[in-house]
Amino acid sequence: MEGTVSGSGLGSVIVGVDGSQSARQAALWAAAEAVRRERPLHIVYAADTDGRALYLSAPTVERIHRAGRALLDDTAAALAQRHPDLSVTTELSRGAPVASLHRCAGRRGTIVVGNRGLGGFNSLMLGSVGLKTVMGAQTPVVVVRGVDDGVETGVVLAAVRDEHDLAVARHAAREAAVRGASLRMLHVWHVLQSVGSVVSMLDDVEEIAAEHARRLNAVADRIREEFPALSVRADAEKSVSVAGVLVEASRDADLLVMGGRRSSAAVGPTLGRATHSLLHHSHGPVELLPRNAGTPESAS
Repeated sequence: MEGTVSGSGLGSVIVGVDGSQSARQAALWAAAEAVRRERPLHIVYAADTDGRALYLSAPTVERIHRAGRALLDDTAAALAQRHPDLSVTTELSRGAPVASLHRCAGRRGTIVVGNRGLGGFNSLMLGSVGLKTVMGAQTPVVVVRGVDDGVETGVVLAAVRDEHDLAVARHAAREAAVRGASLRMLHVWHVLQSVGSVVSMLDDVEEIAAEHARRLNAVADRIREEFPALSVRADAEKSVSVAGVLVEASRDADLLVMGGRRSSAAVGPTLGRATHSLLHHSHGPVELLPRNAGTPESAS
């Protein structure tokens, strides 16, 4: 039923660890998210030894696996201490990191990664493994950023363009509901792309602004109907930098939820300028949703 605070529509949580501080922060965030959703947490270390079997000796492979198991055990123990009732499982994968995370997520899981890493899986740096995880995802992916101070704002931010982003807004509403937070829906339209010419801008801009606001409010009204207990705010802004406005707005949010490119069956294969900027510069965690029939949202 829509409007409840159950996390049942959000799926389980999968987090990749590699020994880096960024991955540790991602694991802590993922554990808290799993608790909020009342879902299990699955911790994955991808050793990538199968792909390097020709170059690694048997003792080296065993050493990598032993270190990976120790990291998984230590991470699980630390998270269990913080969240005693959380169901935690671990997996040492011999496969490559991106494929391992996608496989573990299945059709409904949410993948959580840090915003940078060590190299290998061992390489959760955006632009390498982390970026490829996002680009090829068929399920939601959260890139954890800006959680060092631990201060929460009580706001989930959803980037919404029009009625086609209802699934994004609905997913963000669920995220806000399980947090006991409010939802801010932000629509940013590029003023120079919305007018036919500079000459006509002054005549057209008010009419264009009203149309953008109307489309945003239509989505907001639907969310308010489905989540009557949720505080929903809808803002439409014009700018010459969509990414700049969203990055600034992320300062005042615990999570930014947005959809991937509409031309693809997944989040990728390319991310788009605004999405790429947010993954690198957002002041908080960013959750990217694929636009495909496999997501729970798109079936609603």
